[in-house]
Amino acid sequence: MGDSQHVQLTATEIGIIWSLYQFKTMMIRVLEHFKETDDKESQKILTKLYEGEVRIVKELTAILENEQAIVPIGFTEQDVRKDVPRLFDQDFDLMYIRTMAKVSIGYYALYSTMSYRKDIRSLSNRLTKHAQKVYDNITEVLLNRGTLVRPPHISVPKEVEIVKDQKYISGFPFSQEKRPLNAMEIGHLCYGIETNTAGIQLMTGYAQAARSKAAKNHFLKGKEIAKKIVTELSDILLQSDIQAPVTWAGKATDSITPPFSDKLMMYNTNLLSTFGLGSNVIGGAFSLRPDLPVKMAMLAKDIFTYSKEGGKIMIENNWMEEPPQAENRNELINKEK
Repeated sequence: MGDSQHVQLTATEIGIIWSLYQFKTMMIRVLEHFKETDDKESQKILTKLYEGEVRIVKELTAILENEQAIVPIGFTEQDVRKDVPRLFDQDFDLMYIRTMAKVSIGYYALYSTMSYRKDIRSLSNRLTKHAQKVYDNITEVLLNRGTLVRPPHISVPKEVEIVKDQKYISGFPFSQEKRPLNAMEIGHLCYGIETNTAGIQLMTGYAQAARSKAAKNHFLKGKEIAKKIVTELSDILLQSDIQAPVTWAGKATDSITPPFSDKLMMYNTNLLSTFGLGSNVIGGAFSLRPDLPVKMAMLAKDIFTYSKEGGKIMIENNWMEEPPQAENRNELINKEK
């Protein structure tokens, strides 16, 4: 029973493979556009990533075929246009890949704890390690270029402090009197600012290139939500006399020619919205100052509503591929013989 080829895939493993196929085929299409750059360093990085994604898709396809399962549509050559002007500059390309590496690390780590069959566990673990390596490498490149802004500094602790007052974790969320932010709270705020700063530029480019009016309006709304998040989280830092990390490196170009299909751009936006929703929940959960979970919850509500609206647009335009699902037993029972 230890032989993976003779162990049936569980429902969660089928879902993992299906989700990975959607994500990886999207990344292949994105990298096909990104790797056509004059920047030799970026081109080398992006080409290597592209080749790796192609190998993973082949591996996922082989697993499904061995199980005699249908291979999803995912994203095909119809979802990318070659020989078109660049939608983003070369610095943004790497910023985007770094953001997607963040997303990948979270999802792959989760997948590894949801997998039981040996080959699926091995795949999830390999993908997790690879995403961490990609994140480290690109972070180093961007830091060396001076295009990635580090989070702010605070004084290092000189002695251990013990919380002695309930006010540290209680009080009125909207009270004017608030304790200084702790290091963990600063970290989650900066994380949200950095991710949404990149999101502003991504939504700008997508809005410029979108052909569907509904998709264009959705991207514009996403841009405004990202700007709101950056502004409100930055204000919280400033209230504690901490300068928010801001970078203008990496932006959309002036091109209005779509390198990607509206379907791909909508899927990518929904994927990032889902990730942003999870990040806000985690940020709120690890924040002990009472105003922060309230703020994170309010922003999460906006993101949830936005993500749901995106799903409706995708369904209306036949852009959403249905995930594998359990059998409808009532339908089978009532089916005419």
